[in-house]
This record gives sequence, structure tokens and C-alpha cells, in this order.
Amino acid sequence: MPIDRKDWAQRFPEFLVEAEALLAKTEECLSHLQLISNDKDAIDCLLATLLKLANRAEMLALVAISEFCQHLHSVIDSARVRIDLHQQALDALKDCLTLMAWQLELVDQQTGQLDLEESEQTALIEAFAFQIGQGTVQPALTSKRLPRLAFSERQA
Repeated sequence: MPIDRKDWAQRFPEFLVEAEALLAKTEECLSHLQLISNDKDAIDCLLATLLKLANRAEMLALVAISEFCQHLHSVIDSARVRIDLHQQALDALKDCLTLMAWQLELVDQQTGQLDLEESEQTALIEAFAFQIGQGTVQPALTSKRLPRLAFSERQA
């Protein structure tokens, strides 16, 4: 069901506040991983936060941001058992999170459009995947739907 423009304009500022908080949480996870490399709790927190951000972005039809979060989540999740988050990998992850923050700032607040060259997202995700030992990266997850959050999770 398409989002009504008026409803979208009312919900977008709330989304931005929540997205900034979620990105701050990913930064906390990253900082924790810089102190304790490969900490399972920090990785799980990072994964949950990326998924939550992807869901929130999808609810507002912010496809580029939702897919970027999903793709990053997928790369981390698929390598979780044998992931090696050495400094170069953490730097590559930070680059991904920085781009995501920039993209949130560039969303047109009236239309919801985000004009971007997807090659930068792809290059950063590939660089991160390479750093954690994944030789190839799956294509963007455009056809994969996110698991729906329960109403109580949406309000959290």
C-alpha cells in the first residue's frame, strides 16, 4: 500500500530522529568491537539495530536506505560464525555506517527521494566483505522482504 504524501511528511521527521538514534547505537557497537574484537553481544546488537533501521526505512518506502541496511546485515550475518573484525574490517564497516548517515541527511524531506549512485554503497559493502573474509558479495536484496516487526517493536 503506497504511503500517503501527507502522512509521509508527518512521519519522516520522527523517522529521522529514530534513525539517528539507531545509527548512534551502531556506532556504540562499533566502538565496543574496537575494544573487544568479535564480541558476540556487540555483533548481535549491531545486527538487530541494522535490521530495525531497515524495517523503519522500508515502512517509509526509503528503499535505498532499507536495502543498504539489509545488505550490510546480510554480509555480517552470513559471516558471523567465522567473522574476523580486525581494524581494517572495522574501518570498512565504519565507512558503510558513515555513508548511511550521509544518505539519511540527503533524503528530500518533501518527496522522500534519495538521488544517489548505488556504486558507492556497493563498493563499500564489497570492501567490508573482503575485509571479513568473504570473497564475493551477494547482489542487492531488492526482492527480499524484511520480517515484519510486531506492533510493540515498532513502538520501541
